[in-house]
Amino acid sequence: MSEESPSWTAVPAHPDAGPEAAGDQPQVPEGTPMTFEQALAELERIVQDLERGQLDLEAAIVAYERGTALKEHCERKLKEAKLRVDRITLGPDGSARGEPMEPA
Repeated sequence: MSEESPSWTAVPAHPDAGPEAAGDQPQVPEGTPMTFEQALAELERIVQDLERGQLDLEAAIVAYERGTALKEHCERKLKEAKLRVDRITLGPDGSARGEPMEPA
C-alpha cells in the first residue's frame, strides 16, 4: 500500500475557538455549523479514500472514526428535519404553518 494523504480534510474549528479546537478530533459536536450537505460530501470523500485502500493503517482508522462521526451528524440533521416537517400543520384556511418544537 502506498502512503497517500487523504483527499478529505478535518472540519475547521469555530472561528472563536483556540488552535487546540481544530478539527483533529473525529467528533462532530451538536450545534456545529456544518450542514448536512457538507457532512455528506466529506463522508463520501472518506468512503472513496477507504475504498481505494491506499491509506496506511493509522490514516484508515482515523478516516473511519471521522466517517462514523459524520454519519451520526447526518443522522441528527435528518432527524431534526423530519421533526420540523412533522410539525407542519394546515390551518383552518388551508395555509401551512409550523408548530413550535418541544425541546428534546
